[in-house]
Amino acid sequence: MKSIATALLVAAAVVYVVASRAEDGGPAWVGYVRAAAEASMVGALADWFAVTALFRRPLGLPIPHTAIIPTRKDQLGAGLGDFVGTHFMSEQVVRDRLRSVGVAARLGGWLTDPDHARRVTDEVATALGGAIEVLRDDDVRAVLEQALLPRLLEAPVGPPLGRLLTRVVEDRAHEGVLQLAIDQVNRWLAENEDVVVDAVARQAPAWSPRFVDEAVALRVYREVVRVAGEVQSDPEHPLRRSVDRFLAQTGRDLQDDLETIHRAEQLKAGLLAHPAVRAAAGDLAGSVRAALLEAVANPDGELRRRATAGVASFGGRLASDDRLRAKVDGWLEDAAAYLVTTYRDELTATITDTVDRWDGDETARKVELAVGRDLQFIRINGTLVGALAGIGIHALTQLAL
Repeated sequence: MKSIATALLVAAAVVYVVASRAEDGGPAWVGYVRAAAEASMVGALADWFAVTALFRRPLGLPIPHTAIIPTRKDQLGAGLGDFVGTHFMSEQVVRDRLRSVGVAARLGGWLTDPDHARRVTDEVATALGGAIEVLRDDDVRAVLEQALLPRLLEAPVGPPLGRLLTRVVEDRAHEGVLQLAIDQVNRWLAENEDVVVDAVARQAPAWSPRFVDEAVALRVYREVVRVAGEVQSDPEHPLRRSVDRFLAQTGRDLQDDLETIHRAEQLKAGLLAHPAVRAAAGDLAGSVRAALLEAVANPDGELRRRATAGVASFGGRLASDDRLRAKVDGWLEDAAAYLVTTYRDELTATITDTVDRWDGDETARKVELAVGRDLQFIRINGTLVGALAGIGIHALTQLAL
C-alpha cells in the first residue's frame, strides 16, 4: 500500500513536469492537467507528512508534534485505560448489558442439554480432584489441629447438645438406636451364658457350695434374659421409658444445670486433647479425602451421575422458573457491579501497565501494521482529492480572469 501511494505521488510529479513544459503554447486543457497534478502532489505530500508524523519523525527531522505514538505512548495508554473504565466498566453499563443478555435464561437452556451438564460436572470434578490431590494428609491434620480444634474448644457444647438431645427425645428419634442396643444385649446374652453364670457364681461367699452358686447364677441369668426379652419385644416397656426420662433430664441439665454444663466442657476438652482422638480425626480426614478423590475421579460413579443430574435439573428450573431466573440475574448483576466498582482501577491498570512496558518504536510499528492499509488510503485519497481541488481552483481562476 505504501508503494501504491508513493507511485501515485511519482505519477503526479511526472505529469506535472510534462504538463508544465507543454503548457506554453499548448491547448487550454493542459493547464487543467498541470493544476491537477500540482495540487495532487501537494495533497499527497501533506497526507504523507500527516501519516508519517503519527509514527516517526518525517525524514528524521525534529519537527514539533511528530512521532506522536512513540513519544506519547504512556499518555495514550492512560487515556485508553480511563476511556475503557469510564465507558465500558461503569456499573450501569454492566447492569444494562447483563440485563439485555439474559444470562440466566441462556445458562438454563444450555445446562438442560445432558452433554453440557456432563461437561460442567467433568470440569468441576477435575478442579475438585486437583484441589484434593494437592492436599496432603499432614496438611489436613494440621488444619484440624490449628483451625478446627481450637474453635471446638472455644464453642460451648453443653446447651447445644442439650437442645439437640431434648429434640431427639421429643421426636423419639432415638428409638432406633435404643432398639439396636437392646438387640445387641439380647444377642450377647444368648451367646455368653457361661460367661454370665460364671461371673455371678464368683460373687457368692466362699463357704457356699459350688452347685448352689451355679444354680443361683443360672436362675439370675434366666431372669436377666427374660427381662431383656420383654424389653426387646415391648416398645412401651417401663425400662425403655426410664431411658427416655433419663435422656430428657440429661438434655435439660445440659441446658440449665451449671455443674452438668461444666462437666460436659471438661469431657469435651479431655476428648479433644487426647492423642488418640486427634489421630483418629486425622485418619478420618485422610479417609474422607481418599474417598472423595476416588469418587470424583470415576466418570461413571454415583457421585458424578448424581451431580450431572443435579446440574441438568437446575438448568431446567432456570429455563422454566421466572422467579428463580430473575433472582439469578440479580445476583449476577450485583456481583458484576461489585467487581467493576471495586476493582475498576486494577482492571484498567492492566491496559496502562501493558502499554507502559511497550517500547515506543515497537508500539508505533505494531499500530502501523494493524491499521496501515487505511493509513495509506489516506495518502491515496489525498492525492486524488488534491487533483480534483487543483482542477476546481484552476477553473475558478480562469473564470475570474
